[in-house]
Amino acid sequence: MKILVKQSDQESPKSFKIDKSDDQLMVAPDADISTGQAALLGLQHLLAMDVYVVPIIIAGMLSLPLANKMGLIQATFLAAGIGTILQTGVFMKMPVTQGASFVPLGALAGIYIAAGRGTVGMATIFGSLIVGALFVLILGFTHVVPKLIQKFVPSLVGGTIITNVGLSLIPSALNDNIFQASGNLNSNVLLGIITAGALVVCVMISLHFPQYDRIFRLGSILIALTIGTIVAAFMGRFSVKSVLEAPWFSTPKFALTSYGLHFSLSPILTMLIIYMVLMTETTGTWFAVSAVTNTKLTPQRINRGVFGEGVSCLVSALVGSTPVTGYSTNAGIISITGVASKKAFIGAGIWFILFSFVGKLSALLAAIPSAVIGGVFAIICSTIMLNGLRVVSQSHFVERALYILGIPIILTLGLVLMPSSLKNEAPTFVQYLLDSPIATAAITAIILNQLLPDNQQLKLTKVEK
Repeated sequence: MKILVKQSDQESPKSFKIDKSDDQLMVAPDADISTGQAALLGLQHLLAMDVYVVPIIIAGMLSLPLANKMGLIQATFLAAGIGTILQTGVFMKMPVTQGASFVPLGALAGIYIAAGRGTVGMATIFGSLIVGALFVLILGFTHVVPKLIQKFVPSLVGGTIITNVGLSLIPSALNDNIFQASGNLNSNVLLGIITAGALVVCVMISLHFPQYDRIFRLGSILIALTIGTIVAAFMGRFSVKSVLEAPWFSTPKFALTSYGLHFSLSPILTMLIIYMVLMTETTGTWFAVSAVTNTKLTPQRINRGVFGEGVSCLVSALVGSTPVTGYSTNAGIISITGVASKKAFIGAGIWFILFSFVGKLSALLAAIPSAVIGGVFAIICSTIMLNGLRVVSQSHFVERALYILGIPIILTLGLVLMPSSLKNEAPTFVQYLLDSPIATAAITAIILNQLLPDNQQLKLTKVEK
């Protein structure tokens, strides 16, 4: 089956053919789908993302009262929605969604405590976040990021970063969502297996019966989450009480009106470092999405993406959220569903904005048991990792590549398994890197690629001479 898809973006003006037997995409980035399809597929993409996890974690770390906790969750939805629409439709023009990153959590908690907690602590957090976002905007203006990527991130390094993005997320999917989640461990494992199994069955049906492809592949994640939630309800693990008690309409706690802004040098310097780590992580996400969607990651697109990242982070700070950046699970969700439509991603952004104001919708999403999310999330993470290995396979694989790929993988696993007591003994700056296996793996791969000589390239140079 051949699908002819026109590319409207300036970097790829020609049309091209996608062979379903060779390509994972069912709905290409510029495919013309109806508004209803965009809304449904966008909702599916949103449901597969656990963007509400970060605000829940940070609210617990800061011991925020319930009203502030809900306000932070709603602000994260709002910032993710605005950022997704801007990146997908205006800046990068790639199917990317924005979501709250895990990277800044430790730094934000430290800033909050050092500033004296309470309103002043929150004001100091948002003040430092705004300055950091402006710094990212300046990077976008200077156009230096594509040059740095071209020099330091070839396909081998890019594929290594993508591989470690997926690898670092798998323990979180299993531990945080299933093994260490609230509730009975056995029922958590059972829910995760049932949900993951439902997803795999949907994919199997779509492969065996191509006529049902649109139902079972496009809707695989949504079907799996629905089945998992229904099973959870029968097990007494899903309750609509919180949904019924939630108001229909409520607003986030905006930073300016609820907390104000306070600027302090030390927190600002801390966040500048964090934003550099975030940009490393986000670049890996862009490579993953580029590989899955067969979209060229041109210098122009990267520049627009960096600028869009700065705008998204600035918006998130102003509305009262932690930084929203390119979300790592994007590539995995696209691989599973085959949906890369920019219309669907803009639809996801609109759903995010709606969820930020409609209390019952947010409550319904939050009520889905974490084990159900974990079952889907684990498979998504594995597809991200395998997409990275696919990118690595496209490069000329020689002996040096074993170390450029292997050592970052060892570091990623080491940091994921590292005891917190050992991590806490390190200097504060080092702790930021230890809390981000993705950034550490990326930096290591880049350094090794520069230090290890490319003997094959040296031989070619000598032959030319």
